[in-house]
Amino acid sequence: MRVYWHDEALAHDTGAGMFDQGPTPLIEVPELHPENSERIRNIRSMLRKGPIVSHLEWHDGRYATREELELVHAPAYIDSIEAACAGSPGILTQATPVVPASWGAALGSAGTALSATEAVLAGDCDVAYALVRPPGHHAQPAQADGYCLFSNAALCAELARRRGIERVAVVDWDVHHGNGTQECFWTRPDVATISFHMRHGSWGPHHPQTGAPDELGDGDGRGRNVNIELPVGTGDEGYRRAWARVVEPLLAAFDPGLLVIACGQDASQYDPNGRMCVSMAGFRDLGAAARRLADAHCNGRLVLMQEGGYGRTYSAYCMHATLEGVLGTGPLLDDPLAYLPDDRDRGDAAIAAVLAAVGPYWSGISA
Repeated sequence: MRVYWHDEALAHDTGAGMFDQGPTPLIEVPELHPENSERIRNIRSMLRKGPIVSHLEWHDGRYATREELELVHAPAYIDSIEAACAGSPGILTQATPVVPASWGAALGSAGTALSATEAVLAGDCDVAYALVRPPGHHAQPAQADGYCLFSNAALCAELARRRGIERVAVVDWDVHHGNGTQECFWTRPDVATISFHMRHGSWGPHHPQTGAPDELGDGDGRGRNVNIELPVGTGDEGYRRAWARVVEPLLAAFDPGLLVIACGQDASQYDPNGRMCVSMAGFRDLGAAARRLADAHCNGRLVLMQEGGYGRTYSAYCMHATLEGVLGTGPLLDDPLAYLPDDRDRGDAAIAAVLAAVGPYWSGISA
């Protein structure tokens, strides 16, 4: 399996502070911006040093060209991003800061994702993973959003279409709605977009999409956009069931020639930006499910690209587990933050044990 990386990923400096509210004098030590370089350095370190290392082949990424960015983005929007990065540090949206080095990082992120896709399309490998930053799935054709500048998954899907793949599927299991990818293909019947996400709705004028199930696409693309809006705390089993009951039958009917996975880890049980409680085991199962679907419908062609994941340590473990699933190695790393394996089945037993212990001392109480 190939992993694509570009050093510019580390140059995008998002700073520290409070990003969904104004600054406050009450906090002495501000948090790093959630989308910081440390999170992706830890993923890189995990994959280079972890037990999966012998299964991975590392390749250099590249910058995207302007012509490539224009596959899904408006020329004036591209100009605006370049101009914003060229100036002093600025804010594209409330939580999307840029500095001069952000331009190279954004070009490197998009180009590295495209390099991974090109390798799969050329038959150089069946599976490739683009370890990129900044992420992309919130970037719309003419609007930055949610830490994202260019829509990496959409660029890769459109490249595949231009290279002769008749139908492309993008499945996004980042904890937030992939509104940018949705917007890029809103009227398109040839690209199916499926987003798993925590229920969160619109978060402002730059993010008008809600991620609700009734956002289905329009015109010829009606029904090709699928939003799996999950309640907080859904966990591993809920994601497995949603994949089996929604993703598998829909994509069996769609029969794509390439599967693109936007694989953030912010649905994990320890992520500061999500509350979905997915563990390493859950991510391992998602990786395995993606590989099975690619083998069944896409001649094995599978491209994964990094999106969110803001628990700087646990995200790295979850990405390792995802690739274990993709490669079919079985568990190579124990979950360092796992609950007891049977925790979810022990609630009734635990309650009964408490009542049996205290019952003799409380009138009318029994197990």
